[in-house]
Amino acid sequence: MRNSEALALTAALLAAAGELTQRIHDGVVARGFEGIRPAHGFAFTRLAPDGATATELAAHLGVTKQAASQLVDDLVRRGYAERCPHPDDARARLVVMTELGWACTRAAEEAAADAVRPWVELLGEREALALRERLLAIAPGGPVRPTW
Repeated sequence: MRNSEALALTAALLAAAGELTQRIHDGVVARGFEGIRPAHGFAFTRLAPDGATATELAAHLGVTKQAASQLVDDLVRRGYAERCPHPDDARARLVVMTELGWACTRAAEEAAADAVRPWVELLGEREALALRERLLAIAPGGPVRPTW
């Protein structure tokens, strides 16, 4: 593959990822979830199903512990998460999603399905499933996080 072709592939994948993130976010907001940002959704992927400490969340998001703590403060203030005693570490606090946080996650799943529907219509079901398999084969195995 020539450099220009590689650059075009890179640009297409980045554009698709950005568009997908925005469409999911817009779908969540359209479903009535106020004050939510795409970064919250990336945090929810780490908080589900059993919660996480701010340190674990920071590692997942690739940010400082202070930045993760500010994000947690925002989620708690908006009612999407709460801090609880950690079951294994008396010094730590576990951040868990509230029912509102879980409802927001379900809205994001619905928005994600809506966001890829045009791709399925364009490519067809079989090609869309093949695209998923090819992307899974090359995708890194780590956390899904925003590009800050």
